[in-house]
Amino acid sequence: MLGSVLQGLRVVDLTQNVAGPYCTQILADLGAEVIKIERPGSGDDARAWRPPEIGGMSTGFAALNRSKKSVALDLDRPEGQCIVAQLAAGADVLVHSLKPGSAEARGLGDEPLRAVNPRLVYCAISAFGEVGPMRGLPGYDPLMQAFTGIMSVTGHEGDEPARVGVSLIDLGTGMWAAMAVLAALLQRAGTGQGMRVGASLLETGLAWMAVPIANYLATGRLPRKMGSGMAMMVPYELYDTADGQVFIAAANDRLFARICDALGCPELARDPRFADNPSRVGHRDALHEALEAHTRSRSTADCIERLRAAGAPCSELNNVAQVLDQEQVHALKLLTEVPLPLAGGHRAIGLPFHSGGQRGRAPAAPPVLGADTADVLGALGLDTAAQAALKRQGVTG
Repeated sequence: MLGSVLQGLRVVDLTQNVAGPYCTQILADLGAEVIKIERPGSGDDARAWRPPEIGGMSTGFAALNRSKKSVALDLDRPEGQCIVAQLAAGADVLVHSLKPGSAEARGLGDEPLRAVNPRLVYCAISAFGEVGPMRGLPGYDPLMQAFTGIMSVTGHEGDEPARVGVSLIDLGTGMWAAMAVLAALLQRAGTGQGMRVGASLLETGLAWMAVPIANYLATGRLPRKMGSGMAMMVPYELYDTADGQVFIAAANDRLFARICDALGCPELARDPRFADNPSRVGHRDALHEALEAHTRSRSTADCIERLRAAGAPCSELNNVAQVLDQEQVHALKLLTEVPLPLAGGHRAIGLPFHSGGQRGRAPAAPPVLGADTADVLGALGLDTAAQAALKRQGVTG
């Protein structure tokens, strides 16, 4: 069962916004106990990202923080730093998204924490990385889409630069960070020793640009915006239909022939201009016009039916409501019910991989700010009087 893979492991989570919380949510879905440390009074910045909201909670926060505990603790106070160090001494993993040097300045760098707990896997998530002249600068997903060149290849030729509509750099960084943590835990199983690992938004953005960068390094030509298309493959883009659009993809000549047969234009596959993919790339506009003459004469549903019957890759252009209504999406059971007491529960995207049809443990509600402070501090040996004193001093919330 995936939901028990990390059962019994404790994660101290010093992250906020998107990348770090997505990393620790993956670990929580795999069964780890995740203790999320948040600022007293306001908590994770994502709590304020509303509207929209559900049950009084930001939907963005709810989507990234299920099955965690929340401890309200001021990391700028020595007492708060001491409590985190105590938690790390008994933890398996610590993940933070503080700016490079900030954790060290608070006495929470990997060296002092791992000196006390050599088994600790210490993961640092940053914007620009932990070395170099920009290491200390802040960064967010769209900023990094601009910096890494993703915006320069997104959208249509002649249009203003466009942000990819999802936070792919943030989510990707969380995924890489979780992968690094799992790799470190796997090695620890053999050596008994933890290690420091890290991921950054910049490195993730560059990784997503691997193919455009490879093309540029090979040719010296800057990649251009291709709309829904791809520079090195044709047809591989959206085509207008009588009532919408259909995406058609031909990754090889055999599939191109199937597409032409399905749309009633087999002569296009025999046209010397379109005989192979390099030729089709060279005659991109002519082929698009020729194929679209056939897709425009049919409904989207008819195009899809014909193409799928021929084994040709294709898709209608869905909006969010339409994709959630797809029978295939229902069959995958990726939407999971997350309890939210003030909203009567809500649905969210679950762990996007599975084992035997299972996608991690049954989710618990995203935490109310500071809901677990007393329990966690009590487990560290702080009695009611000591906890009350910390609260009066503003160290806890």
